[in-house]
Amino acid sequence: MAGKDYYEILGIDKDATDEDIKKAYRSMAKKYHPDLHPGDKEAEQKFKEINEAYEVLSNPDKKAQYDRFGSSAFDGQGYGQGNYGGGFDFGGFEGNPFNDIFDMFFGDDFMGKRRESGPTRGADLRDELVMTFEEAALGAEKIVNISRWEVCPTCHGSKARPGSNPQTCPQCGGTGQIRTVRQTPLGSMTSVTTCPRCHGEGKIITEPCPECRGTGRVKKSRKVTVKVPAGVDNGHIITLRGEGEPGEKGGPPGDLFLTITVKKHAVFKREGYDVLVDVKISMFKAALGGEVEIPTLGGNIKINVPEGTQPGDTLRVKGKGISKLRGYGKGDEIVTFVVTIPKLNAKQKQILKEVETGEPGKNKDDKTILQKMKDALGGE
Repeated sequence: MAGKDYYEILGIDKDATDEDIKKAYRSMAKKYHPDLHPGDKEAEQKFKEINEAYEVLSNPDKKAQYDRFGSSAFDGQGYGQGNYGGGFDFGGFEGNPFNDIFDMFFGDDFMGKRRESGPTRGADLRDELVMTFEEAALGAEKIVNISRWEVCPTCHGSKARPGSNPQTCPQCGGTGQIRTVRQTPLGSMTSVTTCPRCHGEGKIITEPCPECRGTGRVKKSRKVTVKVPAGVDNGHIITLRGEGEPGEKGGPPGDLFLTITVKKHAVFKREGYDVLVDVKISMFKAALGGEVEIPTLGGNIKINVPEGTQPGDTLRVKGKGISKLRGYGKGDEIVTFVVTIPKLNAKQKQILKEVETGEPGKNKDDKTILQKMKDALGGE
């Protein structure tokens, strides 16, 4: 499998966590397992590739080698050559792989036997973060209020009243399981089910914590500070690691995912990393050219309008756009000129008639028609 992309095989990014790798493996292995595709050589080959990718990426040392040298680092080591039909080669997998495979198809219970549950990662939280146009373009520090379950501060997650001790479940004797033996034509068959009284915990809380009422968790509202980088746009997701729900039995907390929503701006519009703005100028400014003040994200600046500017003409102002996310530099500001036609007084009308008829445009002060227009418009 030299040259193959293990990350692509599992459908994950290179910065995927161990949990992401395991979830992707389970999903892909379930989809292409040979038991579900009897006789399908393509599915069998895909399943081998999936297991080879997982065997490498789930092992920190092998993953480091792969990230540095690629799959060629493992040539000749025989990965993925096990019998994936009836006899599965589980070499190199963490934990008990039989339980992982059984979980794929039968959940936590397999033939009535339930594995003892261990630490569980907390649930992820999702929320919306509303920002102004300027905040999204320039970056900002925001504070969001989130409501989440947290470990009870009174019992510290034990669920029991401080000073009291949970008792061993009398129904299962503390094992968390109930064993039942049945006689069948094939002999005795033992089934194991989760204890209905302690729900597999092996302990019973006789005096529940008064604050969390025996749940071990309480609902809290928290203010979380978010540093939003410059350049985000609608739909961008900010991930805050560890700000989700708490884990159970010592498991890690989940994450908080904030989806960005940017408010519309009264003046600016966005196109990629460029800022679009309409600027009104008079017909005289359009004809004669000159200086005009325009708004930008960094404040007002002055630009020169070219002579003979037509309605809808644009002018690009370099570096006055939005900061590029995960990059360098900024976009530009694109100015679209909107030419307005004012009401004219008698003097202005006369000057325009001179322009239209092509008269020499000289008066006793030896002024040209263009100068007379500027004078009439007060320097416009």
